[in-house]
Parts: sequence; structure tokens; C-alpha cells
Amino acid sequence: MKEKANKETISHGFGPIFDKESEVLILGSFPSVKSREDSFYYANKTNRFFPVLAKIFSEETPLGTEERKAFLLAHHIALYDVYETVSIVGSSDTSLVGLKVADLSPIIDSSSIKVVILNGKKALEGYLHNDNRPSLPYLSLPSTSAANALYSFLDLVNDYSSILNFLTIK
Repeated sequence: MKEKANKETISHGFGPIFDKESEVLILGSFPSVKSREDSFYYANKTNRFFPVLAKIFSEETPLGTEERKAFLLAHHIALYDVYETVSIVGSSDTSLVGLKVADLSPIIDSSSIKVVILNGKKALEGYLHNDNRPSLPYLSLPSTSAANALYSFLDLVNDYSSILNFLTIK
């Protein structure tokens, strides 16, 4: 008989990536187990986030934390998550219950953000429940998670290429 996984309450554990030139803020829901272990976003090698962005910008997929940070900042992309504290089983967004939404004001106040992009339905749900969300346009895009098998890599590239519309430097 298979043991039922326990839901645990955990905090995010690492901060946002941004600088004063960031123009697009991409928000996920909450880091996966692998991302929490590596203390960086989209660390699971099956997640298509960085390969999708690399394809959009016609570059090699960045590997490792420092290369990924440099890639994001070079393309004026800020990155964070909607939730700071959740109750979750493993990495499953379907089990996720948001307990505390992230304060986005430090990012917004210290950057040039023009739009918020939400990576997946759970990110959109949490963002819409944030009473202190910024008064900026937002766009919900499909999750880049491998669990989102409805969207092929090329479908994601096509959808995420809308990011280019919001960047001054392309």
C-alpha cells in the first residue's frame, strides 16, 4: 500500500531576480522541490522555462544559477513567484494552497517593470487574489512545467514570444 504524501508548510527561501532595467516581471507560483534544493528558479531539468526563453532570444540555454541570472538581467527580465509561503505536497501545484502572497512592491519600485507575465494557472490565481498587486497590465501564459503536456515546446515559444512586445531592447 502506497503511503500518502504529507502536505508541508514552507517558505519560498530565496529572493527575486531583478535590477533597475528590468521591464518584464515573470511570476511563477512557487519553486519546485528541485528549485528549492538549488535555491533558484526552474532548476528542474524537465522544466521548459529557460529553453523557451533561450529560443525566443536565439541563444544557448543558460545553465547554472549565475548564467541564468545574467541571462535574465541581460534581457531585462525580472523573476519571482506569486507565493512566499504555501502548503504543498512535493512540487505539485494542484496540491498548493497559498498562505502568503509575495510583496512585489520592492521589485516594482526599484525597476522599470511594464508588464507582469504569469507562468501558469496557479500563478494567475494567486496573483488575482493579491490585494496589493501592482496596477500594471498582466498576461497569463501556459505553464512551462513538463507536467503541462498540453503545450508543446514550440507552442510555449510562440506564446512566450509576446514578452518581446514589452521590451525596449530586443
